[in-house]
Amino acid sequence: MADSPRESTAREFEIVVYGATGFVGALTAEYLARHAPDGTTVALAGRSRDKLESTRRGLPARAADWPLVVADADDEAALTALAQRTSVVLTTVGPYAKYGRVLARVCAESGTDYVDLTGEVLFARASADENHETAVRTGARIVHSCGFDSVPSDIGVFELHRKVTEDGAGDLTDTTLVVTSMSGGVSGGTIDSLRGQIDEITKDRAAAKLAASPYSLSPDRSIEPDFGRQNDAPVLKGSSIHPSLKGWKAPFVMASYNTRVVRRTNAILGYPYGKTFKYNEVMSVGSSPVSPVLAAGVLAGLGAFVAGLAFKPTRFLLDKVLPAPGSGPSEKTRQKGHFVVDIYTTTTSGEHYVSRVKAKGDPGYAATAMMLGESALALVKNRDELPSLGGGVLTPASGIGTALITRLRAAGMEISARKV
Repeated sequence: MADSPRESTAREFEIVVYGATGFVGALTAEYLARHAPDGTTVALAGRSRDKLESTRRGLPARAADWPLVVADADDEAALTALAQRTSVVLTTVGPYAKYGRVLARVCAESGTDYVDLTGEVLFARASADENHETAVRTGARIVHSCGFDSVPSDIGVFELHRKVTEDGAGDLTDTTLVVTSMSGGVSGGTIDSLRGQIDEITKDRAAAKLAASPYSLSPDRSIEPDFGRQNDAPVLKGSSIHPSLKGWKAPFVMASYNTRVVRRTNAILGYPYGKTFKYNEVMSVGSSPVSPVLAAGVLAGLGAFVAGLAFKPTRFLLDKVLPAPGSGPSEKTRQKGHFVVDIYTTTTSGEHYVSRVKAKGDPGYAATAMMLGESALALVKNRDELPSLGGGVLTPASGIGTALITRLRAAGMEISARKV
């Protein structure tokens, strides 16, 4: 790996939180103020100094002296100057296709590590195409999707593979994430990102084809295994995933993005999960006799929701009731949330394994702030534990790996794997 500017020149800050005045940005800044190791140098960045000062006043006392950096998302010179002052940029400014491409590029050019919480497949694909080779050269780790999209999925499969390898049980084959339990609100930013992606694919046939490809984030789609048509919105009988699972499982709304991140990890790492690795995600709707009806209802509801956002008259009505960008639930609601995901696999030796990723806190807010904050901290505090790939446009597992698992466990998240 080429020497990065960070390794040859000391940076003023370790972490810059860009978008600190937004809802999730402020939550992440608060998380860092409470949990970052003593001496961690953090700055807050955004486009309004007044709003940054207001955000800083609302943070714990440790943040009282954090510097403020003013930079607009379309001001390339300001973003470049920001990137050159810090080791890591942590950004919550989305939709990323609209506001994130310049920042990701200048971080790659500056040898500055970068983390975000995008769930936008077209943005992640564009970033890989535009920034990967530059980041390899400069040593920058451009790590997308470090929130609920897609840390539980990516790290959960990574830990599952580690346990299977440790036991000498072969490679992973059919692997399915099941959202066993989840409680939390829907992010206004997530909805806004979905709107943007729907707009892009409805007016661009090539973009629609790319978004539909199961390997849309893979480095080289031509060498990926051919399983025929893959359905990322399946309705599955629980026993087809593992004999212990009852009832039917519904499509998981984030599967169309998370599955592609996990497949990119497998490809970037040289296919350690195996070339017969096949991955999907579903969610539990209970095990009662009506579970097949509920699962089918979820599928129909998801289809109707996406269609509603694609059709201008119904989008107008939906926009009146959906959460707005920058808004979010109360602190009480955020703290009461939780998620539990279980990832089941059958290995090439015929053994069954499961990994579990479990955390307290609303998945899209409190838990995401923890995952995003710990991702940035791992890049600056656990560099000796990072994967040996060096720079590039990476995933949580391929870019941060066991360093992230170590930090998340210490923060209270369960990440485990076992034979079943």
